[in-house]
Amino acid sequence: MTQDRFSNVKACVFDAYGTLFDVHSAVGRHKPRLGKDADAVSALWRTKQLEYTWLRSLMSRHVDFWQVTGDALDYALDAYDVHDPALRDELMQAYLSLAPYPEVRSVLQRLKQHGMRTAILSNGSPNMLEAAVAGAGIAKLLDAVLSVEDVGIFKPDPRVYQLAVDRLGVAAGEISFQSSNAWDAVAAATFGMRVAWCNRFGQRRERLTAQPDAELKTLDELPPLLGFE
Repeated sequence: MTQDRFSNVKACVFDAYGTLFDVHSAVGRHKPRLGKDADAVSALWRTKQLEYTWLRSLMSRHVDFWQVTGDALDYALDAYDVHDPALRDELMQAYLSLAPYPEVRSVLQRLKQHGMRTAILSNGSPNMLEAAVAGAGIAKLLDAVLSVEDVGIFKPDPRVYQLAVDRLGVAAGEISFQSSNAWDAVAAATFGMRVAWCNRFGQRRERLTAQPDAELKTLDELPPLLGFE
């Protein structure tokens, strides 16, 4: 049974962007100013943001996620011929206060009520994560907020997932890792974590050897998976 795969879990570790926080909520606040291209700009912004993390890691040219996010936004705005410095600045500031998904707070509360340790493991820089966590009001529901800046390389490098093992003091197989990004879920599974893929966006499974242990539609399904009714 799938639930058996999670029977020895001692900590729940969450990806941040797209899993806890809605990455498209930044553009969502400025849709009238972007007009008909708003959704396309948001989608391209996210795509280039991820691509730049992978490229920089492969090229050994690390910068923090704030720089990557700005570079990706510049690419997306230019692609849709948007030249508005004020709007650009407002979009970047909006990324510091992304809307949490509606179930996030209640799920974290349920996990803590059952004695589960909780953490974020993210590409985000510390200041970005601090702002997002504070804005969502979930700081007291997390035992740790871990940034790739501590190892100087982005996911899916194994050193990132090792951060959670080292900081929480539990084995990889005792961690349930949640991500909405299929590639991130596969990387964590490859590392040896138990993985609950929160497939919010109806993605296809990656064609790689390791696969998530469970697939969820929202994080509401996580507590029952762990045996918490």
